[in-house]
Amino acid sequence: MPFIFQELLTRCTAVILATVLLCACTSTGYANKSSSEQHFELSTKKIIVGAEQTSYYLPMLHNKRVGLVVNQTSMVGDKHLVDELIASHIDVQAIFAPEHGFRGDHDAGEKFSSSLDKKTGVPLVSIYGKNRKPSAEVLANLDVIIFDIQDVGVRFYTYISSMHYMMEAAADAGITFIVLDRPNPNGAFVDGPVLAPELSSFVGMHKIPLLHGMTVGELALMIKGEGWLNSQAALKLKVVSVKNYQRTMLYSLPVKPSPNLPNDIAINLYPSLGFFEATPVSIGRGTAFPFQVIGHDKVSLGSFAFTPISTPGAASHPKLMNKALQGQDLRHSQVRGLDLSFIINWHQQFKTQGRAFFTHAGFMDKLSGTDTLRKAIVAGKSAEAIKQGWQQELNHFKTLRKPYLLYPY
Repeated sequence: MPFIFQELLTRCTAVILATVLLCACTSTGYANKSSSEQHFELSTKKIIVGAEQTSYYLPMLHNKRVGLVVNQTSMVGDKHLVDELIASHIDVQAIFAPEHGFRGDHDAGEKFSSSLDKKTGVPLVSIYGKNRKPSAEVLANLDVIIFDIQDVGVRFYTYISSMHYMMEAAADAGITFIVLDRPNPNGAFVDGPVLAPELSSFVGMHKIPLLHGMTVGELALMIKGEGWLNSQAALKLKVVSVKNYQRTMLYSLPVKPSPNLPNDIAINLYPSLGFFEATPVSIGRGTAFPFQVIGHDKVSLGSFAFTPISTPGAASHPKLMNKALQGQDLRHSQVRGLDLSFIINWHQQFKTQGRAFFTHAGFMDKLSGTDTLRKAIVAGKSAEAIKQGWQQELNHFKTLRKPYLLYPY
C-alpha cells in the first residue's frame, strides 16, 4: 500500500528501509525479489500512477484545505485531478500554475498572472516568473499541497524547480506536501554534467546531472534528504509511488508535457537538442515538429527544409521566424539519452564558415550546469572525451541518490 512498506517488503526490511528513507517522509517501495522476477512482473502489469491511487490518498485530504500544483498532465484516467478531487468533495482552495500555465497553453518563458479557473471557479495562482512561491496569505488557507505534474527527467525542464520552491513554501508554512508520482520517460539514463553550484538558476537548481534518472517523487525525497531546501522548518513530505514500474521501462506519455514536446521522439531528443536554445540554430519551435528538426538559414548540415512561423500557445515568436531553413530531419530518430554529436557537429559547421555559434554563452552554461561543456566543444574535443570527463561526478551522484530510489531497474 502507498505509505506502508509492509505490503511489498518483509517486516524486517520494511523497518530498515523506513528508517533510512523516510524519517519525516513517507513513500512506497518495491518488492524484494530477484531482478528477473521483478522485470517479468513489472513488465506484464499495468502502470498505475500516483494520481490514480485515489483510495490511498483521498482519506488524507478529507476535511483539509488543499492546494494543487498541476497542469494539463495531471490526469486520473480521462479526468483531470482537479475535477476528480472536487467530485470527491475535497476542498480545493487554490491551483498553483507553473510554466506553460495550468492548461499547458502558454509559450515557453511566457509570464502570466493569477486569475480564476473558468471551469471550477478555483483561484489560479501563478508560480512562474517573478513570484515563484505563493504569498503567506494564500498559504494560510491551506493544510495540504499536492504536486502532480509529468516530468521528462531533464534538469533544465523547469517543473522540478517549481516543485522545489513549493516544497520550501510548504515547509515554511507547516503544510504537508504530497507528491503523486509519475514515471520518468528518460528514467533509464544518468548522463551529462553535474550542476556546478555557482551556475544554479531556475533552469537548474540542484547538484544533479542533466539526465538524473529519477522521478519527481524520488527527487523530492532527495531534495529534502540532502538538505537542499532553504527553510528552517522540516518539511512534512509524502510520496505516492507508481505501481508496477521500473525505470528502464519504455513509457509513452498519455498527454504531452508541454507545448513543444508533442511526442515521444521530441521527449527523447530534448536533452540533446536543448543546448541549441543558446545558439542561432532552430530546433523546430514554430513548426509542427518542435525538438525533432535542426536548421538554419545560412548554415546547414542537411537538406530538410522547414519554416518556423508564429504559433500562439507554443512559440509566438520562434527563432528565425518566417525564414526558410535547411538542416536535419530527426522525426524518425532512434536517439535516446544524451547525444552530443548534434551540438558538436553544428558548432564545427559554424566554425568552418566563420560564424559565431554560442551566441548566448552564459545561457549555454546555465543549461549545461557548467562552462566546461561549452569550452570542450569549442576546443574540438570528441563526445567520448567530453563524457569521460564527468564520469567521476556521475558515479558519486549515483551513490548519493541510492537511499532515495523507489523503483528497480
